[in-house]
Amino acid sequence: MTEKTLDLLDVGQNARVIQVKGKGPSRRRLLEMGMVPGVGLSVIKRAPMGDPVDFKLKGYNLSLRKQEAQMVVVEVLGGIQ
Repeated sequence: MTEKTLDLLDVGQNARVIQVKGKGPSRRRLLEMGMVPGVGLSVIKRAPMGDPVDFKLKGYNLSLRKQEAQMVVVEVLGGIQ
């Protein structure tokens, strides 16, 4: 099992959320958007400068800034598609 933060995943990789770090409004916002432990996601695309990154989870697309993605620890599930 390989653990990383979301900002380190490559386009096409699949992962499962293990933990959302941080405190306060930023953490709460991520949890409300569906970044809860156990949820599966995949990296769809990355902006040309690397920020933001688009993820697919729970049937919808979610864009996160690099700073937000660094708060989410995931288990890498699959290789690049």
